[in-house]
Amino acid sequence: MDTFQDLLADGFSRVEEGVGAVLDGLSPEQLRWRPDDEANPVGWLLWHLLRQQDAQLAQLSGKEQAWDQGWSERLDLPYPPDAMGYGQDPAEVGRFELSDPDLLVGYAGAVHELTHRLVAGLDAQEMERVLDDSFDPPVTVGVRVFSVLEDAIKHLGQAEYVKGLAQRA
Repeated sequence: MDTFQDLLADGFSRVEEGVGAVLDGLSPEQLRWRPDDEANPVGWLLWHLLRQQDAQLAQLSGKEQAWDQGWSERLDLPYPPDAMGYGQDPAEVGRFELSDPDLLVGYAGAVHELTHRLVAGLDAQEMERVLDDSFDPPVTVGVRVFSVLEDAIKHLGQAEYVKGLAQRA
């Protein structure tokens, strides 16, 4: 890999591929299965990771979220259109319902396309642009992009784990 853009593109590509791998072979019931009433199901975890990636990176790029380009209607989840999963209590999480796992694969592709365009357009100067100076050190574009990638990878790992539990249940 020659540039930081290549490294970020590879990381985000792994997230998109991982979402597809987790969803492969899962039934709608397994997407909703929870180890207990307080836990997050696979489908919700993947939706949440995609929503946070979509929303945060669209904001950085000044582009419209993939979610707002028809994915909200296609997934038709029982949440307000601007929901991303942040702050949802266990009862709200438990309402997650999706009849076709391929819809999440499609949404992952749309989010990845937005992400790829953003990453390809980053340069060293943009990576250093300060977004929030209330932190020490200040949050830059580079820090935010890496934070989004880190969060997506964590949620992907959680989804992989819950998938294994669901398949054994």
